[in-house]
Amino acid sequence: MASSVLVKVRCSVAVMLMISVGYIIPLAEAEIPCGEVQFTVAPCIAYLTGPGGAVPPACCNGVRRLNSQAKITPDRQAVCRCLKSTVLSLPALNLVSLAALPAKCGVNLPYKVSPTVDCSM
Repeated sequence: MASSVLVKVRCSVAVMLMISVGYIIPLAEAEIPCGEVQFTVAPCIAYLTGPGGAVPPACCNGVRRLNSQAKITPDRQAVCRCLKSTVLSLPALNLVSLAALPAKCGVNLPYKVSPTVDCSM
């Protein structure tokens, strides 16, 4: 009887620890991971390296989602750094399409998107 009570107490403590760690970890991680950023904007690559034309809906969905997720400065800076390093690695990047992408997706940014954007803001 005493051992079953002890098992229940240990299980309760373990569950409480898992729950509290689940609440602490997301608060400690202030930046959006670059892999998540790249996955979100992957549908934009063909548009940004192609001849132009219409922006794919999946691309705009990703751009809008990133914009809504990056609410605090560290998140915005992390997204900016990730996108900057990612676009610098794209061959045949269409800079005009890149600069126009946020506006075409209905996202208003206070800066021009380019491979030389200052991400410290």
